[in-house]
Amino acid sequence: MTVDKIMMSDPVTVRMDDSVRHVKKLFDEHGFHHLMVTEHHKLVGVISDRDLLRNLSPFIGRPSEHKRDLAMLDRRVHQIMTRKPVFVMADARIDDAAAIVLEDNVSCLPVVNAASHPIGLVTWKDLLRALLEPPDESEADDTPT
Repeated sequence: MTVDKIMMSDPVTVRMDDSVRHVKKLFDEHGFHHLMVTEHHKLVGVISDRDLLRNLSPFIGRPSEHKRDLAMLDRRVHQIMTRKPVFVMADARIDDAAAIVLEDNVSCLPVVNAASHPIGLVTWKDLLRALLEPPDESEADDTPT
């Protein structure tokens, strides 16, 4: 089975100069754990919810909040993103993608086309679920003999 069968299609992306406030809003509203960063429609980075938490003050939204805490929300995506993300193509095999996740110690893999445009996202949970589920009979027909 290939990654395109399990990936989340039409991923939400952010730009390098978007604010951390915008990223936080997307994470809060949609329950995302990862966002891809693009420049000229090409993948240039990834932001995880952990990246966001590492860059936010724990005092935001609390009575002890200060201006400096809120100023962290005005930082730009390029200041907190992971650059040069590990990615796969849509035709990558699921077991190969899982090996990449383990080898590179990442929690997701952006899926890109030949022009490096993001077309999907697959997480470690998606890969684990796919590897543990019995193969669909139609998938078995695609296996070379």
